Amino acid sequence: MILMFIDCFDADFSMKAGKGKASTTKKNDSKLSVKKAAAGKKPAGKAAKDPNKPKRPASAFFVFMEDFRKTYKEKHPTNKSVSVVGKAGGDKWKSMSDAEKAPFVAKAEKRKVEYNKVLQAYNKKLAEGNDEEDEEESDKSKSEINDEDDSEGSEEEDDEE
Repeated sequence: MILMFIDCFDADFSMKAGKGKASTTKKNDSKLSVKKAAAGKKPAGKAAKDPNKPKRPASAFFVFMEDFRKTYKEKHPTNKSVSVVGKAGGDKWKSMSDAEKAPFVAKAEKRKVEYNKVLQAYNKKLAEGNDEEDEEESDKSKSEINDEDDSEGSEEEDDEE
């Protein structure tokens, strides 16, 4: 922040000294170009998402919100604002006791157990798929090596004759 103040002061001073606007715009342009170059970089190493991967289950609050949205829309049919429904649901959730939240927590736990089963099957399928690809590659490399050995051996036999 201090540097910005100093830069502004220098720019004003240089203009008064008779250097004109050209010198100040060059300074600002060079600073902007550095910022633009840094901003243009994307984070490296971010893996692409697999569309077949199962989605995480909803938390107890979101299970509650599924029911709450239906009842809220019945009571307030003219309301079109999503944020109002969300705020009302959040306030209601905060005011509920643990006993009132229990059915939603149970549903969320049930969904989580199902998700874990599906995720394990998905991971197993991925692992099997990778193993098959590795085996295919290793078979190819073995056959290529054997082909090279055979061709070298046949040349040696030809030389001996």
